[in-house]
Amino acid sequence: MRGHHLGFAWTTVFALFILYFGGVAGQVRYSVPEEMAPGSFVGDIAKDLGLDARRLVTGKAQIFSKNGREYVDLDRERGHIVIKERIDRELLCAGAMSACSFSFEVILENPIELYRVTIEILDVNDNSPVFPKNEIVIEISESATPGARFTLENAVDPDVGLNGLQSYSVHPTDHFTLKKQTRSGSSKNVELLLQTPLDREKQEHMYLTLTAVDGGNPKRSGTVKIHIVILDANDNAPVFTQDSCKISVPENTAKGTLLVTVNATDADTDSNARIQYYFEHATAFIKELFSINASTGEITLIGGLDFEKSSIQEFSVQAKDRGGLSDSADVIIEVTDVNDNAPVMALMSYSNVLPENAPPGTVIAMINVQDDDSEENGKVTCSIDSSLPFKIKSSLTDYYSLVTDSELDREQISMYNITVTAKDGGNPPQSSSKTLSVKISDINDHAPVFEHETYDAFIMENNSPSLSILALRASDADLGPNARISYFIGESDFRGTPVSSLVSINSESGVIYATKSFDYEQVKSFSINIKAQDGGSPPLSSNVTVNVFIQDQNDNAPQILYPVQSGGSAVAEIVPRSADVGYLVSKVVAVDVDSGQNAWLSYKLLKSTDRALFEIGAQNGEIRTIRQVTDKDAVKQKVTVIVEDNGQPSRSATVNVNVALADSFPEVLSEFSDFTHDKEYNDNLTFYLVLALAVVSFLFIVSIIAILSVKCYRWRRERMFYKSGANLPVIPYYPPLYADVGGTGTLKHMYNYELCGTTDSRKSDMKYVRPCSQSVLNVDLSGTRTVPRQSNAVEDSVDCLEVRLHST
Repeated sequence: MRGHHLGFAWTTVFALFILYFGGVAGQVRYSVPEEMAPGSFVGDIAKDLGLDARRLVTGKAQIFSKNGREYVDLDRERGHIVIKERIDRELLCAGAMSACSFSFEVILENPIELYRVTIEILDVNDNSPVFPKNEIVIEISESATPGARFTLENAVDPDVGLNGLQSYSVHPTDHFTLKKQTRSGSSKNVELLLQTPLDREKQEHMYLTLTAVDGGNPKRSGTVKIHIVILDANDNAPVFTQDSCKISVPENTAKGTLLVTVNATDADTDSNARIQYYFEHATAFIKELFSINASTGEITLIGGLDFEKSSIQEFSVQAKDRGGLSDSADVIIEVTDVNDNAPVMALMSYSNVLPENAPPGTVIAMINVQDDDSEENGKVTCSIDSSLPFKIKSSLTDYYSLVTDSELDREQISMYNITVTAKDGGNPPQSSSKTLSVKISDINDHAPVFEHETYDAFIMENNSPSLSILALRASDADLGPNARISYFIGESDFRGTPVSSLVSINSESGVIYATKSFDYEQVKSFSINIKAQDGGSPPLSSNVTVNVFIQDQNDNAPQILYPVQSGGSAVAEIVPRSADVGYLVSKVVAVDVDSGQNAWLSYKLLKSTDRALFEIGAQNGEIRTIRQVTDKDAVKQKVTVIVEDNGQPSRSATVNVNVALADSFPEVLSEFSDFTHDKEYNDNLTFYLVLALAVVSFLFIVSIIAILSVKCYRWRRERMFYKSGANLPVIPYYPPLYADVGGTGTLKHMYNYELCGTTDSRKSDMKYVRPCSQSVLNVDLSGTRTVPRQSNAVEDSVDCLEVRLHST
């Protein structure tokens, strides 16, 4: 029989797409007969939904049934819905007279889609009508008149529609025929109708056969024997006060509670008026829930009511007297709902790891919530802690999505425990909760940060290469490779040289090393740009400026600018013998290219021809007389000055100052003439004449420069003494004309004399050249010169001495 149904050509499959008010993308409805074999084809879900068959595979399609039992399965590869286990309509929809169906959802991911599928189970005629008893005993009084009705127990056929119970027949029909009635619930009640009077004296017992037939193809039938016992006359049947009784009771009513009392009356007396109450045509389920007192008609609850299983319980009660006459009434019990079911939460999808850059609205989990209660008791709301950066929203009926509500920051909170609470609308409400743990994964959203905005590093000059200058440190709030920092030197130049040639940096530790030895007099400071870069993808970086300052060491000795020392001439200062105490003889000018205390200079007399005659200012280098010059003092005086800096250890330089004590030029000339007597004569007189002309021209140019230097002395003094020694060219220094502090005054006009003399003083000659601004006596010691006096004459040996004299 079952195989026959599987081959029915009328098995139809149809798809109806409608918008589901809760957000379902579509709905499909199929009809299949019951008892189909596992693996039988139900429908092409991919085609009926208009989906690409591959979408079922890539979307990880799955079936979700609310009751947890799956009668069908999904073949994702072919896109078909097939029977998973045998479906018995009578077991699935016990007692249902209307259409029987079950529903489930097909869920797709990426993106999430929901389709509702309803499968209607069509009935097949696999059940025969069955009577509750094998034999029906009816007691009928012989006084029963034709037309009297006697209610018979109905047959039960679990099938529905045409396959259900359709008709009754009785045999034989000599005294009785059947009368059918249709009552509430579309149940067919059958009554035995008396056609001819009975005569107990002729026949006390009578047997009939009652046959129940359904409308299937082929038809099925069931029979029961009717035993008719003919009694003495009882001409009044019991009558109920009302044809039906309807009451409402809550589903949590306790067992043993009296629900209702039915009552019937009989106009007969004595034993014929004694009424007994019975359940009429009651199913086993009704008898498990209720009991009836046969004498009083009290109906008591003996089982547990459940609104979620059945909201209405309906049965009939029969009142029968001893004469066999009876009447029946319907009892309808409405079960009202109470909030006895807490919401049930089922996790459909769940991502427990979320990147911190997930945009607001990112779905973390989808939750299905069911509450079997009705109305307000079944209205469920889901909530989470409002302080969390998440929210829960309902996009589909009974489905809730947990989504992000704001930006996430792993560096602040790396994990969240989200408790989702589902609460119904009952009074008091019932609730359930589920805790979801979400871990926030790191992204490279933080650049390295240095401890300071700028760094200053100090290093002594003359350092050794590879010396550690400074250790930088940057921090990164990210994790793993995103927090692994490397250090680099930015591309920049210092005086046309890449900074990377001056310093290097350890890319891992951030320690900066010198790559060369620095000289303070050449480089006082420079700046480098350091970049810290993390290992993220893409990497993030930050920059910081490191100012490197070279500190001075006392590695330079003082330099004597004046008086200028030369190997070919002697410099002499002329002091008149009439000079008073404190007469300014000369001034030693020196500089030190170092800085700070390493450039603080002090002047001391190292030795002197006559220590009692001269002194020098320790700070200004001025040589002055400390007593009156006498005739006993030698004309030639030599003063050796030492200039020391203030470094540790100190460095020094010495200079010799020649002083001539004379009132007249010949006296000076005779005293200094011995400088030239020991010189050898040069035979190449022409060369020395040309050289003398060049020297005179050079001295003239130097004189002009000296005049300009005196005028610019004050504003250039800062640059001359403090400018870096690496950039300071060594130039001759020409001191200003000194005033006589003693009050005697010095010669302010200067004259140049060119004196040529032979060994014979009678052949000497002196010529006035021009005024000169230098107050020094320059004795050329280059050697003895010979000058021809006339053509073809005897060459005489001559000495040339240039004397610069102060004159009034």
